[in-house]
Amino acid sequence: GVKFTARDVVFSCGVMLPQLNPRSRAAFSHIASIKTPDAYTVVFHLKEPFNAFLLSLMASNAPMMPAHIYEGTDFRTNPYNFKPIGTGPFKFAEWRRGQYIHLVRNERYWRPGWPGMHSLYFRVCATPEQRMVALETGAVDIAMADDIDTVVTSRMMANPNIVARDDAYNGTGEIAVMELNMRRWPFSDRRFRAAFLHAVDREFLVKAINFGQGKVAHSPIPSTLPYYDDKVLTKYHYDPARARALLDEMGCKPKLGGVRHRFGIMMIPDGGGYWTRGCQYIKQALSEVGLDVFLEATDYPTQSRRSGNWEFDCDNNTYGTYGDPAIGTSRFYLSSNIRKGVPLTNLQGYVNPEVDRLFAQGAVAISREEAQACYSRLQQILTHDVAMLWMFERKPMFFYNKRLKNVITGPNGPSDSFGAASLA
Repeated sequence: GVKFTARDVVFSCGVMLPQLNPRSRAAFSHIASIKTPDAYTVVFHLKEPFNAFLLSLMASNAPMMPAHIYEGTDFRTNPYNFKPIGTGPFKFAEWRRGQYIHLVRNERYWRPGWPGMHSLYFRVCATPEQRMVALETGAVDIAMADDIDTVVTSRMMANPNIVARDDAYNGTGEIAVMELNMRRWPFSDRRFRAAFLHAVDREFLVKAINFGQGKVAHSPIPSTLPYYDDKVLTKYHYDPARARALLDEMGCKPKLGGVRHRFGIMMIPDGGGYWTRGCQYIKQALSEVGLDVFLEATDYPTQSRRSGNWEFDCDNNTYGTYGDPAIGTSRFYLSSNIRKGVPLTNLQGYVNPEVDRLFAQGAVAISREEAQACYSRLQQILTHDVAMLWMFERKPMFFYNKRLKNVITGPNGPSDSFGAASLA
């Protein structure tokens, strides 16, 4: 019932989002000031040119938050976190814990004819098996990224009542990664990190573990997005003999029982999905070169807390580029983004002053050519350093019942507003 005004934009972009959203924090650090000539005009003054600024305002990076609800409160404990207020085509109606979240049509939405539906339910289906059956039987109409295990993708694609899309999240540009805590030996040595990649058959990981969805990642920038430069990359192909040689070279030699080193992999909770299967395979692959791994199952709050507090040897996750390296990539390698207690930052403790400089230079480059030069050099350095363990580029599947139309209208999947979606 309260009008959306420039005040909400200033509060969102200048106060709330930089505190809570790691992508917004990096992007909005380029803002020198935000002026509001009137209640419906916002003027951003940047400290310098920032070529990814408009992209950084996409819905998943910069949702506008209601200032009159959150201003002066503890954002994390505000009761409106459980009864959210927005400006989209749908508005919050009800949340029944463990059952569903119900949205209804926003009759005051600014765009004529939108939304195309009167009501939406987000059903809670706890397991991959439940989600699969719900989609097949028509109990639900949509399954988003990672809702359906890749092991049954072919079954879903064969169903004549289901539409399968692998391009719904192209704008995100996701890479499945593993992170090593570089504050600890032997993870601090690039030869160990290189040996890790040489020991794992990532082609097998994509084809057999993830059932062909994706491709091996050789760079921090996905091959499908701007600035990827295959010519400058140091690539680490499957070569267990090379892995053993590198471990010998750095002094990580076999001890009793042939074990060189023992460490843990903290697994992101996925209900026994591709990451669980992948880590089980990686454990076996690393044992072939003398590395003894124990797998640590967690829930999301524990995984977030432990990774944010650097309480891990190795973890796994999936990170998106979100259209530009300045938005979704730089945050994992900038030394200024080593922030204890804050997840989804530079958790590994990677530090390289030249990388810091190049990311800053690439973000403010005026021409595409100048930016490309920075990002090409960055890929050269980061892949040589093995600054992260890039496992494979993801192509998450999106499924929906054929009775729906206009479900995907842009590169950000259903996050592009969903207002155009309707029943066929």
